[in-house]
Amino acid sequence: MRFLRASHWGSSLAIALLVGITFSAAQNSTSSPQAGAEAKPKAPTAAKTFPPELVQQGAAQFRQDCSFCHGRDAGGGESGPDLTRSKLVAADLDGDKIGPVIRNGRVEKGMPPFDRSDDQIAALIAFIHTQQINALKSESGRSAAGGRKGVDASDLQTGNVEAGKHYFEGAGGCVTCHSPQGDLAGIASRLKGLELEEQMLYPRHSKSKVTVSSAGQTFTGTLSYLDEFTVALTDASGLYRSWRIRDVQYQVDEPVKAHVGLFEKYTDADVHNLMAYLQTLR
Repeated sequence: MRFLRASHWGSSLAIALLVGITFSAAQNSTSSPQAGAEAKPKAPTAAKTFPPELVQQGAAQFRQDCSFCHGRDAGGGESGPDLTRSKLVAADLDGDKIGPVIRNGRVEKGMPPFDRSDDQIAALIAFIHTQQINALKSESGRSAAGGRKGVDASDLQTGNVEAGKHYFEGAGGCVTCHSPQGDLAGIASRLKGLELEEQMLYPRHSKSKVTVSSAGQTFTGTLSYLDEFTVALTDASGLYRSWRIRDVQYQVDEPVKAHVGLFEKYTDADVHNLMAYLQTLR
C-alpha cells in the first residue's frame, strides 16, 4: 500500500472514508427485509457504467490508498465499512456526495481534507460504483456483516527504516513529544498493523497535558478538568490539583492536534518510512 500526502495522501483517505461517510444498509424499497437481516441498497434502474480503463485506474489507486481499511474490492476491510453497501455511495451522482467529503474532510472525526485531482476522484468513484453494482448483481450477495478482509502485512511494510528514523528525529519533529526509549518503547509489540498506523496518524485516545503556573511555581500533568472557571490536572504521582482560572496561567497540549497538523506535510514516502521505523520499536 502507498500513501499520498494530505494534498495527495492515501492512508488518510482510508481513514477519511472510514470516518467521514456514514455507511449503513439502504432499505429495499420493494420488500421488507427479514428480521435481523441487513437491507441492501437497491440498484439504480439504469446503473451507470464507466469506461474500463477508468475503472482500472480507480482500482489501482483504491488498492494502494484505501484497501487496508476498506478491502481490496471495497467490500470492507479490517476496520473500514463495506462501501458496496453504503447509502451515500448509492445516492452519489457523479461524485456529488463522495467528492465533497473527500475534499473538505472532517478533521474533528479524524478525517483530513484531501487535495485530490478531479481525475483521481473520478477514477476512485468509477471503481467504487462499479464494485457496488457488481455486488448488487451478484446472486449470492454478501453476508449481513459484510465481507471484510484483513490487512495484508506487506501493505504496511513498504517503507525504509533508516529514512523513517531520520524523519522521526528531524523533519517530522516527533522527538519533541516522543522518545523511542520512553513512551514509544515497545509500541510495535503493543500495537500491530493497522492499529499502529492509526495511532501514528491520529492518536484520538491520547490524553491532553496541561502546564499551570501559579504563585511562581509550575505544575505539569494530565488535564483532568477544564471549564471557564476551573483548570485541574493529575500529576505523575497521581495527585489531583485544581485552580481558579483567574488566578493562574495555563497551557494545554493536545497531542492529536500536532498529528493533525502533519496531515498536510506528510509525503507518500514519509508515512511509509515512519511506519517502517515504528515497527522496529519492540
